[in-house]
Amino acid sequence: MHAVTLGSDSPLTPHQVVAVAREGAKVELGDDARGAVARCREALERTLDDGKPHYGINTGFGSLANRRIDRADLATLQRNLIRSHAAGVGVPLAEDVVRGMMVVLAASLARGRSGVRVELVERIAGLLNAGVTPVVPESGSVGASGDLAPLAHVSLVLIGEGEAFYKGKRMAGGEALRSAGIEPIELEAKEGLALINGTHLMCARMALICEDLRRVFESALHACAMSIDGSRASHGYLDARIYEVRNQPGPKRVAAALRGLLAGGTIVDSHKENDPRVQDPYSFRCATLVLGAALDQFEAAEARLRDELGAVSDNPLIFDEGGQTDIVSAGCFHGMTVALPLDTLAILTAHVAGISERRVYHMLSVFDPQSELRAFLSPKPGLQSGLMIVQYAAAAMCNEMIGLANPASVANISTCAGMEDYNSFGPRSAAKAARAVDLCRSVVAIELLCSAEAVEAHRPYRSGDIVERTIATIRERVPALTEDRSPTPDIAAIEDLIRSGRFGARIWEDPG
Repeated sequence: MHAVTLGSDSPLTPHQVVAVAREGAKVELGDDARGAVARCREALERTLDDGKPHYGINTGFGSLANRRIDRADLATLQRNLIRSHAAGVGVPLAEDVVRGMMVVLAASLARGRSGVRVELVERIAGLLNAGVTPVVPESGSVGASGDLAPLAHVSLVLIGEGEAFYKGKRMAGGEALRSAGIEPIELEAKEGLALINGTHLMCARMALICEDLRRVFESALHACAMSIDGSRASHGYLDARIYEVRNQPGPKRVAAALRGLLAGGTIVDSHKENDPRVQDPYSFRCATLVLGAALDQFEAAEARLRDELGAVSDNPLIFDEGGQTDIVSAGCFHGMTVALPLDTLAILTAHVAGISERRVYHMLSVFDPQSELRAFLSPKPGLQSGLMIVQYAAAAMCNEMIGLANPASVANISTCAGMEDYNSFGPRSAAKAARAVDLCRSVVAIELLCSAEAVEAHRPYRSGDIVERTIATIRERVPALTEDRSPTPDIAAIEDLIRSGRFGARIWEDPG
């Protein structure tokens, strides 16, 4: 696996965040970044004795910014900042989330605008490379002055305090560093503030969410195609001419993907003649429009993620041009640029799951006799309940997703004695979106479970070649239903297939 090199001008990619967070990719500091960081630090140090107040460098923080700090106390100021701001509450964030947050933090610092030393960026990379993962409580960030509490818990471990996971054990941060052969770092002027000012938690979590949602969405297309043939529905609404005049890119691409998934099938030909149905329900006929709209919003959100992965979200920032050093305070740490897309991800995910559940209901209820399916796909309806209750489970999860789709970013609570009077709450947007993706994966797995049974009920007719390969993949883990059994292990097995990316779909390029 290639190492992820942090550069001064090169943004991280979502794939690099995933590689470090989940796959253990090593992190290194590029020569350009090392030079940029060193030059910025030199510029900062030239200002320490200029007699001027510089926020967070020789002043207090937030509403205490009018308090000047003596030069002799600058290191103590930074250490106290980390200790006081490590106020997180709740269960620890998953290790992949924390590792993602750390590499996004290191990448931001490596761009040479934060005034930290090269050693500090290298120390963060050292923790990642050694597998030392700070214990970070889930709740505590309002996503505006940076993800303060979560990043402070990471920073505690850098200075030999707090707690960390190392080789599967939870231990004191200092003990984890000693076990990994890493020395604690003594923070100098500006460094504590640079460590905790930034959108790094919500940005990293968005990268992981987008990776997971991409695989869920691809699987949802397979499930939709399988349900179309499993219900003996029409293919007419996939006609490419419709989407030329509909003039929306996402629906056009989804329709093309579904045509590709269903190509080569014979089920559709089996009911071409004498089928009394004129139109199918919206969950089939309008799936292209619903899923296409979701696709467009997903890609808009992912574009903002890519922007954020190339950003410096610290405050204040340091600009040195021709020997003139400017320390500029702004609001780069504000997370609304990430919070709004994260809220959108939760909304679009609810639609992907919601329309999937409706197709499950259609197949299991068999209110359409032309589907030629048995009630609840039961081998012996009445004696055996078949897959009746999986629709209940899907309905319960969709209900939860309705709540998760309520945006976190639209309600506000002021902090820091009113100085920080409009926050983004992006970390809560991220937590809701992550939960929504998990639920959506389960709903799509239920549709795949049901639609595989439905397609097989129409033998000897077959669905499209790709759909048949999807069914074969499912059958490697989940046998056909011949008598009642608990569906829970079957759903979990299909969820694992979705996580592993076994159900790809060619939707990421415009079909033209």
